[in-house]
Amino acid sequence: MNEAAKMLRIADFLDRQPQQLSGGQRQRVAMGREIVREPKVFLFDEPLYNLDAKLRVQMRIEIKRLQRRMDVTSIYVTHDQTEAMTLADRLAVINDGRIEQMGAPMELYNDPATLFVASFIGSPQINLIPARFDGKKLVSGDISFTGFKGLPTDTDLLLGIRPDDLTKGTKAKLQMRVDLVEQHGADNLIYGMLMGAGSDNADGTEICVKVDQSVLPKLESTMKLTFDSDRAMVFSKDTGERLI
Repeated sequence: MNEAAKMLRIADFLDRQPQQLSGGQRQRVAMGREIVREPKVFLFDEPLYNLDAKLRVQMRIEIKRLQRRMDVTSIYVTHDQTEAMTLADRLAVINDGRIEQMGAPMELYNDPATLFVASFIGSPQINLIPARFDGKKLVSGDISFTGFKGLPTDTDLLLGIRPDDLTKGTKAKLQMRVDLVEQHGADNLIYGMLMGAGSDNADGTEICVKVDQSVLPKLESTMKLTFDSDRAMVFSKDTGERLI
């Protein structure tokens, strides 16, 4: 017991009553109870859901350290994609009781098999732009995107671009009207509405761009964006299947 208490840094709290412990300390005590049993498998069922943001980060680090020290298989259930990405060696994304995709966290981030996986993995979420394929290019309203081939012409599509993959540029493939800027220190998240080609009118599609902290556009300004077509994804809107 003492060894487990030292591992979890709760040795100084062993003589306290539960009501005298903070939320994070209680979670460590709960893990300590399981450690002393020397289990072959840990099962965590959303253990951090009731903690504040700072404690969630602290406990996430503690759980990761615990995994490494004990070298015990852990099954961790969570709706928080940050926890899933940072804690997992292998990640299973489940939708309606069915595993949609399983693999290493970055594998699912970079190469999601379905729209559900692409939308769940990544923060902020992937941008999804309604489009159709005219046989030669991808079209969204009066905006055309080249570099896409072999797509069905008889179905509604969604062009997926992660906020990290959009960059400010003069040779713009997209334009957005800036509605909101969130400053996160090292980077900024720019939110706005997609605009038509050569138009001042927004088309109703909201997009997000992750940029360096030095990029700080004014609200209501127009921001020109470009992206690498090889990093973009295309999904069937009806089935969620990834086509490219």
